[in-house]
Amino acid sequence: MTTQRAQGSEYMEWAKTRSQARFNLASSGVAEIPMSELPIRLEDLELTGPSFYGYPPLQERLAKKAGVTPECVVAATGASMANYLALAAFLEPGDHVLIEEPAYGPLVDAASHLGAEIRRFPRCAEDAFAVDPDRVRSALTPRTRLVVLSNLHNPSNALVGEEAMRPIGELAGRVGARVMVDEVYLDALFEHAPRSAFALDPERYVITSSLTKAYGLGGLRCGWIVADPSSARRMWRLNDLFGVVPAHAAERLSIVALDHLPKVAARAKALLDGNRATLQRFFDGRAELDVPRLQAGMIAFPRLRRGSVDAMCAVLRERYDTTVVPGRFFGLSDRFRVSYGCRPETLAGGLDALGVALDEIA
Repeated sequence: MTTQRAQGSEYMEWAKTRSQARFNLASSGVAEIPMSELPIRLEDLELTGPSFYGYPPLQERLAKKAGVTPECVVAATGASMANYLALAAFLEPGDHVLIEEPAYGPLVDAASHLGAEIRRFPRCAEDAFAVDPDRVRSALTPRTRLVVLSNLHNPSNALVGEEAMRPIGELAGRVGARVMVDEVYLDALFEHAPRSAFALDPERYVITSSLTKAYGLGGLRCGWIVADPSSARRMWRLNDLFGVVPAHAAERLSIVALDHLPKVAARAKALLDGNRATLQRFFDGRAELDVPRLQAGMIAFPRLRRGSVDAMCAVLRERYDTTVVPGRFFGLSDRFRVSYGCRPETLAGGLDALGVALDEIA
């Protein structure tokens, strides 16, 4: 458990200062879509609009996408702010928050910054990083106010199906806790994506997401939370401390993107399908890496059977201008995360460099 309050995110500092490279396999979303590929007109843009507790046209589109009413949607500046607002709405200093392990580092850091006492439940590699409700049950306490997990799992890409998600909500309910699910990668399943966990019980689950990862629209900073109306109002009020009102031009552009999301999704799916086949061929030829076959999504989390991941990452960056994410940021130092939402030529160059680096450290 963690009691020291975080004052920042080690992972985000690394991502902003050390992950940029010619062959960047650390970036965690689909390659950004050029604005020229969206039918944007000058009249679609305004600098100022009625965006006090949500811009109504954007609220309507986000609600339609999520399958809820607008009163359940809180627009946020990306999934990062969505996660922070959701955590802040349910946690007081000293409350217990139960977070998956391994986990996306900023989730843990944000909960720590809020003064919560952090407990962990394991998602084990030998179980393909599946969620075991019994492990959640063992870690819950009467002071647990929030259970936090990601679906698809960041960093392993594992899917949590309803057969595991539903009992987690039931267990949390017994101690008066909510379940917060970061679903920012779930849309990367495209037509095979299951329904959101929010549909299981709107009073028990809180969902965060954005247009960043699966669609290559990170520059819009279009994130959101889906929660029961009372909790949503609380999050809007909390956001008054941080964002006040959003950039209206980004809201208007987000509407254009949402109105043409099938086209954007088709581009992303084609890119990922091609890149996934390329990455799988690479993994098939590297016996020193332990990684399950790629099925969907856009990230992989291989284990290096021998040698140091940090040494490999240093070779990649210093000699070959290539980056992957060291597994220590997720709590597993013998693994690294590879993202394959980049352009095909970036993936090809990065995998060439990774192969040479693996040969060198061997």
